[in-house]
Amino acid sequence: MVHRIIDWSLRNRFIVLILSLGLFAWGVFAVKKNPIDAIPDLSENQVIVFTEWMGRSPQLIEDQITYPLVTNLQGLPQIKYVRGSSMFGMSFIYVIFDDDVDIYWARERVLERLSTVSSTLPDGATPTLGPDGTGVGHVLWYTLDAPEVDLGEQRAIQDWYVKFALQNVQGVSEIASFGGFQKQYQVTIDPNKLLYYKLSASGVINAIRTNNNESGGRKFEMSDVGYIIKTSGYLQSIQDIERIPVGNQQGNPIYLSDIGAVQMTGEARLGIFDQDGTGERVGGIVVMRYGENAAAVTERIKEKMIEVAKGLPKGVKFEVIYDRGELIRESIDSIKHTLVEEMAVVSIVVILFLFHWRSALSIIIQIPITIAISFILLNAFDISSNIMSLTGIALAIGVIVDNGIIMSENAYKHLAECYATKHQQKR
Repeated sequence: MVHRIIDWSLRNRFIVLILSLGLFAWGVFAVKKNPIDAIPDLSENQVIVFTEWMGRSPQLIEDQITYPLVTNLQGLPQIKYVRGSSMFGMSFIYVIFDDDVDIYWARERVLERLSTVSSTLPDGATPTLGPDGTGVGHVLWYTLDAPEVDLGEQRAIQDWYVKFALQNVQGVSEIASFGGFQKQYQVTIDPNKLLYYKLSASGVINAIRTNNNESGGRKFEMSDVGYIIKTSGYLQSIQDIERIPVGNQQGNPIYLSDIGAVQMTGEARLGIFDQDGTGERVGGIVVMRYGENAAAVTERIKEKMIEVAKGLPKGVKFEVIYDRGELIRESIDSIKHTLVEEMAVVSIVVILFLFHWRSALSIIIQIPITIAISFILLNAFDISSNIMSLTGIALAIGVIVDNGIIMSENAYKHLAECYATKHQQKR
């Protein structure tokens, strides 16, 4: 079979040349389409289910949230196993699917099962799916450089302006905020006054919840004019909260300010983010969507940052502290230089050892064509251009050259023997 292929190729050199040029052109196109990353994504095909139930111990989280979710999520189609993790106020479930399963099909199956499980969980515990990213999806970290703005304002800028703007970038799964203070209204109730006014903590909480609401009425006509009735009841200041009635005593209303104090403060934090020992910072982590091109996503994020920076307050600007794009460029450039150096050294060695330019040319031509064809296979198997794959190609160049030299020497030997035999026959 091999002899027939070689014989056919020798008799149809023009067709072989056209096929080689076609594969090379296809390979060049594949190189441009192949996703680029610094490190290969070897993470499992998983869907994360996150449930928050703050204020509860890890054992309570395990018994009432993690265990029911793990047992109910088992049995999904094409699933490997389910892992659970419980900590203070939070539960994480990792549903691992087979490697060939589409990640979005897997997320739909998990959502279908969660719709039937959520009703069995405690009140206030709502399981949600994590971002459709992977363990190596953190492609860019940034902070807000704002020395004249307090940490609460910085976090508000990050959560209500920057985050929403950057999430619209193609290929971004999530913008995870960190640092600063998340502003909130806190009500501190005096228990002695609760006893004095004969009130309960649950009644006060319910009064605050029901007074922070809007409702609408029906339409009515008056003097041939239609009116729409609605109430405006959202709380907008500390004074609004202090004036919430929580009960009455002999016909006199008891306001929230009578039994406690209301203040604007930050949510309790379990840690801080400090940058280079210069103080606390507020920022965000860009999580790349599953299967996206890391290099392209980082470039789109940087372009969007330039646009978003125009709307930031005076004295506030972005500072990138981790950029996967730089690592990608340095890694790819290093591998490219290695490939070019190998091709140049191999070409010189082949010419010196064979001392026959046509044989050397046939071997040298194999290198770029083979590398181009390898990228076609990388795209076919959904493998990105990274340190591992490109290093494998660099190592394979030696095999390509050895194969070409062996074949050339073998052909040269047989041709020499053939010419020698013919020469002897003529004598």
